[in-house]
Amino acid sequence: MNFVLALVMFGIALEISFKDFKQLWIKPKPVLVGVASQFLLLPLITFLLVYFLRPYPSVALGMFMVAACPGGNISNYITHLGGGNTALSVCLTAIATILAIIMTPFNLEFWGSLYEPTSTILNSVAIEPMKMVKLVALLLGIPLILGMGMNRWKPILALRLAKFFKVFSLVFFILLVVLALMNNISIFLDYVLYIFWIVLLHNLLAFLGGYGIAKVFHLDYQNIRSITIETGIQNSGLGLLLIFTFFDGLGGMAILAAFWGIWHMVSGLILASYWNAKPIKGKTLA
Repeated sequence: MNFVLALVMFGIALEISFKDFKQLWIKPKPVLVGVASQFLLLPLITFLLVYFLRPYPSVALGMFMVAACPGGNISNYITHLGGGNTALSVCLTAIATILAIIMTPFNLEFWGSLYEPTSTILNSVAIEPMKMVKLVALLLGIPLILGMGMNRWKPILALRLAKFFKVFSLVFFILLVVLALMNNISIFLDYVLYIFWIVLLHNLLAFLGGYGIAKVFHLDYQNIRSITIETGIQNSGLGLLLIFTFFDGLGGMAILAAFWGIWHMVSGLILASYWNAKPIKGKTLA
């Protein structure tokens, strides 16, 4: 399964070029705000929500896992559909993927340890942080380098392979979600509404958090849309794989991450459709 996810990441990287990072140098402010929203604000929002709702410990840890993951690649399409800054979205996805090698294990361990019920789970499974860092680097870092390298030196081949990997990625994600649900079918049937409302609220706050921080820093409307979507769309596929690898597919975690993976596509498309009907007129925030 690890190898398959690495292939998925390779497929994503085929469409990422070194030019995508130029946004960081040309206009660093939106990029830095987006990264902060992804890796600092969202985990904080998640912690506050967990502290307020007091969900089952495994569900809470699933929320921390989702918040610790980088943005999902579907965010680029949703940003384009919603009239956001697609170049910024692609740049943020690429940078977040690299930073996730360190930030995903760190955020899961840091925020999970601050909440006693989830801290108990983390202590019981005795995760070695460096082991998770190495796995995330294997799943994200190496495929990213290889994919970007092919995009740079074999662009035509990369374009052809990318089309195949888009279908492959979708099929793999569907199978991963089905596996998570089937392995925990009794939990899913008993707590489907409970999980649904938690995911809905968590995802809504993620979007609002991304919108809010972008507005506070007076970014233009296109960039606000991009950062909003990047904050609300997470790589739940990576989260599910880490759950299966380090937590033996722990029921509440797996169900939460699987449900998020379905819902964020629905909510993202709803938001993009709403924004698509409200074209930007070139105004910026005062």
